[in-house]
Amino acid sequence: MGKTVAEQTVEMLVQAGIKRIYAVTGDSLNHVNDAVRRDGRIQWIHVRHEEVAAYAAGAEAQLNGLACCAGSSGPGHVHLINGLYDAHRSGAPVIAIASTCATEEFGSGYFQETNTIKLFDDCSCYNQVAATPAQAPRMLQAALQHAVHKKGVAVLGLPGDVAAADAADTTTSLRLYHPQPVIRPSEEELQQLAVLLNDAGKVVIYCGIGASEAHDEVVTLAARLQAPVAYSFRAKMGIQHHNPNEVGMTGLLGLASAYKSMHEADLLLLLGTDFPYTPFMPEKTKIVQIDIQPERLGRRANLEMGLCGDIQPSIKALLPLVQQKEDNSFLKAMLEFYKEVQQRLQVYVEDKGKEDAISPEYVADVIDKLAATDAIFSVDTGMTNVWTARYLHATGKRVLLGSFNHGSMANAMPQAIGAALAQPGREVYALCGDGGLTMLLGDLMTIVQYKLPVKVIVFNNRALGMVKLEMEVAGLPDWQTDMLNPDFAAVAVAMGFTAYTIRNPDETEAIMTKVRDAQGPVLVNIFTNPSSLAMPPKVEFSQVKGFALWMGKLILGGRYDEVFDAVKSNYKHILG
Repeated sequence: MGKTVAEQTVEMLVQAGIKRIYAVTGDSLNHVNDAVRRDGRIQWIHVRHEEVAAYAAGAEAQLNGLACCAGSSGPGHVHLINGLYDAHRSGAPVIAIASTCATEEFGSGYFQETNTIKLFDDCSCYNQVAATPAQAPRMLQAALQHAVHKKGVAVLGLPGDVAAADAADTTTSLRLYHPQPVIRPSEEELQQLAVLLNDAGKVVIYCGIGASEAHDEVVTLAARLQAPVAYSFRAKMGIQHHNPNEVGMTGLLGLASAYKSMHEADLLLLLGTDFPYTPFMPEKTKIVQIDIQPERLGRRANLEMGLCGDIQPSIKALLPLVQQKEDNSFLKAMLEFYKEVQQRLQVYVEDKGKEDAISPEYVADVIDKLAATDAIFSVDTGMTNVWTARYLHATGKRVLLGSFNHGSMANAMPQAIGAALAQPGREVYALCGDGGLTMLLGDLMTIVQYKLPVKVIVFNNRALGMVKLEMEVAGLPDWQTDMLNPDFAAVAVAMGFTAYTIRNPDETEAIMTKVRDAQGPVLVNIFTNPSSLAMPPKVEFSQVKGFALWMGKLILGGRYDEVFDAVKSNYKHILG
């Protein structure tokens, strides 16, 4: 008997470097599952929910370069969608195997039938269904090439009867190729850019995730231009460390220092960023953008120049053309302002909070100080994002994962699963909101089942904190944002975790030291202050007005204590 399509698929995945498949097996996926079992070179990670499979694969892909998840017919496909959206928007090379009902049932409204082409169209760079054994290997090879080189999700629809059929010979390649072209602007374009940079008085560099591999080149260019360096959340771990010119982040989670620098510059150089928050971009400053995807040029700001290239080779080619600037007065002023901003942030660390209302800023600071220099952090969307953005620091070895483009809840714990499997031996922290964790709570069992040393930290503010803040600045009384939570530590213990609850701020450092040193799965339920606010780098009058309206409506509704706690916790932000 010859090999089956399922066996051929597994062999190709092994050759491409796939180490594991995240999935819930069943029905149409069973032949692939059995081929994995018999081959023995790929680990099948049995998650509790396919959304977790996609998130975990996305995290592994961002760390290791390629990963795989799978979903069986119908609901299995649909459950993958949110995690695949996140992976695709994060540029994570993920192969998603979508097993389907038998080909003879296509179009008949069969049990669990879904149209995978329509379903995955918006969250993939390749998306096909193999209707014959001859198509399967060719489509998988194309899917691999698309995922790796277009940096996104590639979906292979694999009907159960095709997976079980005998494999067909093919004359096309079954390998994954890894060409590494050097892409940078032309000599003429670089000369024009150099003239702009040399002539500009005050230059600021803003880096996105596309500049992360060019840390040393960015630092060298910034030193030559006497330029402050700002960065996006995704670029923080790649750009912040050992960078004497860095002035922090801008955007909704950013700092006033980065915002001020960018708005006072004569020329802003955007490197490898598709920064989406146009209200934070300066309107009167000359802007130049370099990006590997030229279709992104100019869609966030009006550009003086738009150039295509990888950031590292582009800057290397640019540096010999850039003159050393001697005037560092602008840089010194922005660095001094950055120090003031950091001192203001430290106020919330020094005020540790009180019983059952621990300062989340303090918690993030403790984690930052205790975690390893090469720790991997995954962070939930919402308020947890804010504390992470402002209080975790880069070392050059740390990695930060999150749903930064898709902005989904519940991503941190599943991404930590993928990170722990992809990079064994490293500390992995899942920094979770209580709302995010409860969405996919069942997959704590996946962490236990595979004995993953994930440290799940729950910022338990008993509310959908970011949504609550959105309502406050809009002048609306927060409604249906409160969370009735279980005892997360008790739940974790029942599942097999070591678990702690922190209600007193003075216990935080001692318990978090135990957490750091723990060998297996550990969860910490920390009762943080629900009144802690995340203020943007520039507060608009409309936001102040909305906040005042919110307080007025709560007072009229008799909710005096909430208003008092919010003002007391954040008076410096509100007044300043």
